[in-house]
Amino acid sequence: MRVTSSLWVAAHIRSCFSAGAFALVEHKGADEAGAIFIRIDMPNNQAKFFLPAPQAAYERGSDQRMWEAYKDGAVVDMAEINQLVERERRIDPDSWVVVVEDREGRSFLGPDLLV
Repeated sequence: MRVTSSLWVAAHIRSCFSAGAFALVEHKGADEAGAIFIRIDMPNNQAKFFLPAPQAAYERGSDQRMWEAYKDGAVVDMAEINQLVERERRIDPDSWVVVVEDREGRSFLGPDLLV
């Protein structure tokens, strides 16, 4: 059984803080099953972005949330990320956006959660 989006977000934020990073919810989505997007803020108005992985990336019966790194995890201009977030929120207003501020650019997503 997959945990709710609100519980997953709360746990992720806690793990970021415990590792010395700062995290916050920029857009709160549906508590039960809203899609979660993660933006990693970097210096110089740059960011990395992680989107929910396509359904085909999930193993049958898996209840783990999985992510896909935007542009293979490249650091891109914040304006590009903001446009992407706006487009995704128009498609799915129930989605979440979690922002992590970490000088090292860590997402705090385990490697087994990335496709």
